[in-house]
Amino acid sequence: MDEPLYPLLSISRLRMGSDGAGVTTLVAGAGCPLHCRWCINRRLLREAPAASVTAEELLRRVEVDDLYFRATGGGVTFGGGESLLHAAFIRRFRAVCPEAWRITAETSLAVPQEHIALAADAVDLFFVDCKDTDGEIYRRYTGGEVSLMKENLRFLLERKGPEAVIVRVPRIPGYNSAEDQQRSAARLRAMGVTRLDLFDYVVREDMA
Repeated sequence: MDEPLYPLLSISRLRMGSDGAGVTTLVAGAGCPLHCRWCINRRLLREAPAASVTAEELLRRVEVDDLYFRATGGGVTFGGGESLLHAAFIRRFRAVCPEAWRITAETSLAVPQEHIALAADAVDLFFVDCKDTDGEIYRRYTGGEVSLMKENLRFLLERKGPEAVIVRVPRIPGYNSAEDQQRSAARLRAMGVTRLDLFDYVVREDMA
């Protein structure tokens, strides 16, 4: 089997409070199956990857912060783009990086379920970007189908347990309301989600 490669867009070091516990390094990769209206990474995702790297090559780029990761319980967060398009790579990276590092994945879950199964044992924490649980709102905003996200979320909760899953539920100007956001939160709790992050999108001119 060929060595999995990661289409690296950028590396953001020394992050705290936004990508999991402790000090983290956000590794952004190319590719996303959705077309979200207010995507903050739209310009970045239109660019070609800076490099295609092996797990060992990525390790060499991020291990400069090993002491920070170990001291704070942090590690590497895979984002993008859709991180789970690269599930085989994440699994390989978990095998070569220090065991003490925490691996986090930011995902829409808009991927085939086998990608989630492949990543599940390699990832310590999943941030699920839900958008909304209403099918029409979800379709208008992302261009995708909410049923796939929900099905994969149920699978992930069963596979990892609710403590390993944080679901982000935004209020999106022009697409859903505070009431829609609360309805989504209630539906997600009924599915077994215990960790919710409810917030408001702030839309900038360069996101339009």
